[in-house]
Amino acid sequence: MKYLITGAHGQLGQELQKLLHERGLTFVAYDSKALDITNREAVMATFKAEQPDVVLHAAAYTKVDLAEDEGRAMNWQVNVAGTKNIADATKQYGAKLVAVSTDYVFDGLNVGEYRETDPVNPRNAYGRAKLAGELAVTESGAAAYIVRTSWVFGEFGNNFVYTMQRLAESHPKLTVVNDQLGRPTWTRTLAEFMLHLIAVEATYGIYHLSNDETATWFDFAKEILKDTAVEVEPVTSAEFPQKAYRPKHSVMNLEKAKATGFEIPSWREALNKFLCR
Repeated sequence: MKYLITGAHGQLGQELQKLLHERGLTFVAYDSKALDITNREAVMATFKAEQPDVVLHAAAYTKVDLAEDEGRAMNWQVNVAGTKNIADATKQYGAKLVAVSTDYVFDGLNVGEYRETDPVNPRNAYGRAKLAGELAVTESGAAAYIVRTSWVFGEFGNNFVYTMQRLAESHPKLTVVNDQLGRPTWTRTLAEFMLHLIAVEATYGIYHLSNDETATWFDFAKEILKDTAVEVEPVTSAEFPQKAYRPKHSVMNLEKAKATGFEIPSWREALNKFLCR
């Protein structure tokens, strides 16, 4: 079985390569320079040459605030047109697709956990583009899994964990938002789940995957810096304005993912394993 990874230089793309290498699986990995997913002809030519059995679509435009203005066009080109090209090529060449989406397809006004079947209502440009990408995958008719995830951190690239650690080096006190609730996701857990779906031949469709248990960004920061002398203080979102809307309550239900037989560690377990690696 041959895997093709998009977004090879992103934090998930690099984690997928590491995992596939550890498992001795055959794969090719393309970053945006090697394969511009917004170029339909290039995508089709690559699929014709590589003939993948499984496509792990980790390429995305993830600059949430920039997507509201100067990055608006790129956001749509990559997350919608690019995803459509990948999905259509997957269908044409008879492969299976695992595409990654986001909790931002929801508005965050739900007081309970979001299930895969709950109504979507993205409130920022990034979320709208990712939802349109989901629809493109579905409409392609490809044998596909769509995995919605949230608050991603890991070994590679920029993420909240590294940001907190960097700031802690020069600030004795940090203020972190305490009124947004969600579930952090280790790239390792996400990558393992993507391969798990293929291995167990799970039913195609949408799945929610993050690490288990909930947190605010304040909770997350406290755990990251628990072994330092840095003081972490809670603030409201109003005290830390951002250009793009952030869902206040984006806790996604994990029962469908667990029902496939995948064991999901808590975010604290995942974070501690990551920090101790």
